[in-house]
Amino acid sequence: MRRNQKAEATPPRRKLRREVLQWLKDGQHELLERVKARGGNTGELMELIANRINISNAYLRVRRNHGSHGIDGRSIDETIDDMKRRRGEILESLLQGKYKATPVRGVEIPKPNGGTRQLGIPTVQDRIIQQAVHQILSPLFEPQFSDSSYGFRPGRSAHDAVEKMRNLYNQGYCYVVDIDLSKYFDTINHDLLLEMLRRTIKDERVIQLIKNFLKSGIMKDGVVVETEAGSPQGGNLSPLLSNIYLTPFDREMERRGHKFARYADDVNIYVKSKRAAIRVMQSCTRFLERKLKLRVNREKSQAGSPIGIKFLGYTLQESPQALGVAQLSVHPKPIERFKSKIRAITRRGDSIKEVIKQLNQASTGWVNYYRKASMTSLLQSLDGWIRRRIRMLQWRYWKKPKTRYKELIKLGIGCKRAYADAHSSKGAWASARSWSMHHAMTNTHIGSLGYKTLVSIYKRFNPPVVNSVL
Repeated sequence: MRRNQKAEATPPRRKLRREVLQWLKDGQHELLERVKARGGNTGELMELIANRINISNAYLRVRRNHGSHGIDGRSIDETIDDMKRRRGEILESLLQGKYKATPVRGVEIPKPNGGTRQLGIPTVQDRIIQQAVHQILSPLFEPQFSDSSYGFRPGRSAHDAVEKMRNLYNQGYCYVVDIDLSKYFDTINHDLLLEMLRRTIKDERVIQLIKNFLKSGIMKDGVVVETEAGSPQGGNLSPLLSNIYLTPFDREMERRGHKFARYADDVNIYVKSKRAAIRVMQSCTRFLERKLKLRVNREKSQAGSPIGIKFLGYTLQESPQALGVAQLSVHPKPIERFKSKIRAITRRGDSIKEVIKQLNQASTGWVNYYRKASMTSLLQSLDGWIRRRIRMLQWRYWKKPKTRYKELIKLGIGCKRAYADAHSSKGAWASARSWSMHHAMTNTHIGSLGYKTLVSIYKRFNPPVVNSVL
């Protein structure tokens, strides 16, 4: 009886939740329309940021992102309970321009090409406030951004940036200026950034709030270090601020008539000659270092052919079908990182099916990101390699020769062949390539265990185009 009552009560709750979410969505839309109508010339921008609907939507976004805790160690649920109790106090501090940000938690993560990247993880409360600011400021600054800027913007992606790279090359821009900014997010000049913000934002409380976040400090090994420059990656405002800071560079490139694609701090400028590439490299370096006070890594920056140069994990290669036409492919470095991840997955696991589930998740994410590349042959090769890893893992699970012999017999291998391979002195990797394992764990058998091939995932993301004949 209780189960039936609970089942009957669930739909109204879901309906109420949908209605609340729709109310928040409609309310946010109205807020953004007010922002667009007023622009940044209103002195009441903070009232829009501190609006109940805007704060609620910011909380939902932060919750969906499942971020880590800040220096206070509080989870999202713990923080929300505290914010509900102190709601009046928090809103009052925002409206009076007295909100104090907590220092971020410093975390260093390894970079794919060596070295480390510094992240600054704000507390959950600060992330919610930052997201609330981002939601109101984004429609103010979006119209100011360049059409050649693709990072952290609604309706734009890395795929758009790499497609532009390919199109420009095929239009005759066969040389690229690949600029590498050294620790960009850590070297943003606060004074210059605040000056850029003041050109659009006339509510000084908002400026001071952003300044407070920028200079909140970073805690490393229990010690708070002051932040004199930079906008640490990890905060919800950092992507927007990074785009605002590089907008003068984008406009300078447009003024000079250059063709380029920028995704956050990854900048590629396309020209038609080697001589022009060298000249553009020198002039852009001067602008970035003198005007924006950034550091260009001269060792990693390069000017030359884009064939083989990595941009957002992709690269260009000459099409075998047409001379002078390029197609997108995956750069070797991401392939090696993907294989390292597959190796890590296939070293552990409670069962083959659990491992295959993890493989499918990793494969789907990787193929989805690189789906713009021409890589059917690459994926076929990787599929064969992954299946061998699965066979190797199964061989290890069987452990003893007696168990291996019995399992091979069960899978249809003859006694003599099964006995010989089960008692082989070869290692697991070599045994995974044996006749017995290939015929016992066929591609069809591995597929029956749930493995989704990279090729099948790729085809799902790139369905064939059918031309209808009228």
